[in-house]
Amino acid sequence: MSAADAERWAQARSFHHSLYPPARIAAERRDSVSVCLPARECARTVGEIVASLVGLREAGVLDEVVVVDAASADGTAAVAERAGASVLQEAELMPSLGPVLGKGDAMWRALPVLEGDVVCFLDADTERFRPHLLTGLLGPLVCEPGVSFVKAFYRRPLRVVEGARAGEGAEADDGGGRVSRLTARPALALFYPPLAGVRQPLAGEVAARRELLERVPFATGYGVEIAMLIDVWREFGLEAMAQVDLDEHHNRHQPLAALEAMAGTVLATIAARLRREGRLAGVDGGPLERPPLASLAARAAR
Repeated sequence: MSAADAERWAQARSFHHSLYPPARIAAERRDSVSVCLPARECARTVGEIVASLVGLREAGVLDEVVVVDAASADGTAAVAERAGASVLQEAELMPSLGPVLGKGDAMWRALPVLEGDVVCFLDADTERFRPHLLTGLLGPLVCEPGVSFVKAFYRRPLRVVEGARAGEGAEADDGGGRVSRLTARPALALFYPPLAGVRQPLAGEVAARRELLERVPFATGYGVEIAMLIDVWREFGLEAMAQVDLDEHHNRHQPLAALEAMAGTVLATIAARLRREGRLAGVDGGPLERPPLASLAARAAR
């Protein structure tokens, strides 16, 4: 497939969240829905998010809200529980595997505990959360034939701090998502041209059918989003994938030092896939990955 194919996919499989109001999702969905928020030190934001999701649950949009907490010291678990979520500590999920190795590992370990036929992962540090951040993701799975995997995309305003105190300064309208713009998207365009039409490859907001999630591996750290994107495309093809414009997304931004490490993880995750495909030699590394859950079930049945 070529870049032109990627653009055709982007035209056909890109939707706007306004197509999928809560009432439409509640009326048309036939599958149970779980929403999972991996969380680390998110007490400031997680309560507002969970409260909004609980409202959507009462409106028939979803069935389950689960926060997977990384032993946060700021009271994240208590805030989420008071707001109406079920709270799990990530260390209690599959403890025989040892310590949880970051976000992707927490997502993978949570999957068998979640009850929904459709699973939606959201970021717990999102600011100014609005219901469409969830209903937009669910929309193509509920309303569009053939869709099994949905990624979000959006503008990410970047606050430029001009004074000494946080909160001062102006916002650049679309200055966030720097690792996505400068690392992930150029690498996909070069090595995986069919995925060049994916606007926000590192978005943490993703929804998918359970059977799909159980058939792909999960990179254990912050490479989980780029790994899942490539693996879903390899396993299921672009025709099973869609993306949704959620307009604008606000969350705290990482300093450049942290972004450098994140970019390195993204590149290492892509390199691991290229190496498996025989397109890269002599480069070791990449995050540890958990195997597809379906493969574990098949192994146990033998």
